[in-house]
Amino acid sequence: MTGLFTKQTQAIFWNNNKKAIQRMLDYDYTINRCIASVAAIVSPTSSRKFEQFFFGKNEIRIPVYSSIKEAITNHKKAKVLLNFASFRTAYEVTIEALESKHFETIMVTAEGIPERLARTMNVLAKKNKTVLIGPASVGGITAGAFRIANIGGTIENIIHSKLHRAGSCGLVTRSGGLFNELANIIAQNADGIAEGIALGGDRFVGTSFIDHLLRMEKDPKIKYLLVLGEVGGTDEYDVICAVKEGKIKKPIIGWCIGTVAENFNEGVQFGHAGASANSAKETANAKNKAFKKAGVLVPENFNSIPDTIKFLYKKLQKNATITQVVEPDIQSLPNYRRHKNFICTISDDRGEEASYAGTPISELATPDTGYGIGDVISLLWFKKKYPKWATDFFETVIKTVADHGPAVSGAHNAKVTARAGKSVVESLVTGLLTIGPRFGGAIDGAAKYFKYAYDQELSPQEFLVYMKKEGVPIPGIGHRIKSLRNPDKRVEGLKKYAETAFPQHKLLSYALEVEKATTAKKDNLILNVDGTIGILMVDMFRSLNYSEAEIDEFIQSGTLNAFFVLGRSIGFIGHILDEKRLQMPMYRHPFDDILYDIE
Repeated sequence: MTGLFTKQTQAIFWNNNKKAIQRMLDYDYTINRCIASVAAIVSPTSSRKFEQFFFGKNEIRIPVYSSIKEAITNHKKAKVLLNFASFRTAYEVTIEALESKHFETIMVTAEGIPERLARTMNVLAKKNKTVLIGPASVGGITAGAFRIANIGGTIENIIHSKLHRAGSCGLVTRSGGLFNELANIIAQNADGIAEGIALGGDRFVGTSFIDHLLRMEKDPKIKYLLVLGEVGGTDEYDVICAVKEGKIKKPIIGWCIGTVAENFNEGVQFGHAGASANSAKETANAKNKAFKKAGVLVPENFNSIPDTIKFLYKKLQKNATITQVVEPDIQSLPNYRRHKNFICTISDDRGEEASYAGTPISELATPDTGYGIGDVISLLWFKKKYPKWATDFFETVIKTVADHGPAVSGAHNAKVTARAGKSVVESLVTGLLTIGPRFGGAIDGAAKYFKYAYDQELSPQEFLVYMKKEGVPIPGIGHRIKSLRNPDKRVEGLKKYAETAFPQHKLLSYALEVEKATTAKKDNLILNVDGTIGILMVDMFRSLNYSEAEIDEFIQSGTLNAFFVLGRSIGFIGHILDEKRLQMPMYRHPFDDILYDIE
């Protein structure tokens, strides 16, 4: 590998630094990237599932995860970690990322990480062949392809410094601030940089000058190198050895800042933790002399760097090593952007025809399309086209739960409200409001508890003991009328369908074993219709390769019970229309059905 990043590179951003992320996305838009450079955000304390950002004038959603592991699972192509954690947690985050063996590059912004820990990070990074930039780094940039957070400054400065497209220089510095300054100097006196890295200012950083310069030596886009060292440390001598040994053949400009340090009587630290000479060899003057002796182009002083760059650039132009850069088209950021208040990911009513999850309604609605209401549910509820066995199951569930007579609480409420002269909508709402833990809610509960028991490998008897300790009746078990001798034909139909159509139904099989244990006590403690539906929903989602976390979320959000709500709405409306059709009078409950106990 030569260049660190491409226009397809994506990063996982640890810590929800919205300003830094937006700057990366603004760069993406400016240089016409097709995909956002930030694929995901890791923020363990966030309760949000995504954050909204601008991509030009439009908005995009970037998913938020609570752990690196979760982000990696969902974004396998994002091979860069931008670790913006504080110095208190940056070490743990970096070690977790390194141990995942997923990332090719990790950048750490935090400064002040204890040196012992920094060295531990560096050893593990080298063992894993991971490029570790930092600690105390502002990152790096492959011009015209990928930018880490704030490096290069504002978009205006990016354009002014020609960082929107590749130039000819490979730049490596210690300092982030001076990186920006040098990028501008190179742009004004040459054609800009192809790639630049700010190593970081701490004493022990993950990668050194030589690591990046040797890589840049092999990169055909880079025609010459510029290294800006500083007082303190000895990493510059590795570069000097590489030049002497012929490992670096490209023209190289070198300068170490901090020459003024020798005018002080005692050692002085210049900003960075590593910018302090502990021996004569670590002084800036000693390094600059060694650079010059090795054949590196060394300016007379920092102010002479522009002239040195211009001299080398013109020389390389003259011998045709460097050719004219073709300026690419860039996009200007809009002057005004406003966040949207609502987000819709399931349907679109713009244009000539509305669509369900990207499928035009005309391709679904009529009988000749071959699609049914189950397909509409799969698109609008789950944003996917499910196989026919799954959509047929949806329709089976809806037909099964549509009505259970006028005596149940929901139908009763709907009928009473209709007889009070209320509309269909008002009457339906009063019926729906009764749905909950005691009426219909057993679907979610059955899915939750049976799934837990199965996943924990509890035997049926252990499951009964567990539920007793929880003080919760087993959801989905028991019926007022039906029993082993008088089975519920709705349940029999659902079981038969699952056994013939489902790819697998392991949770149903487990539930039937539990039923044997419960009916041994009382023959009406059977698996009821709510329980069967909830359990089969889990079997269905597993057959459709949803993750366990996604299935748990469906259960917790009430998605499963929504099928009962939808199906029973059909029955409630039937009862409401029945009352309207019969023109039934206002209902008043009979006195003889009320126990009056007034003292």
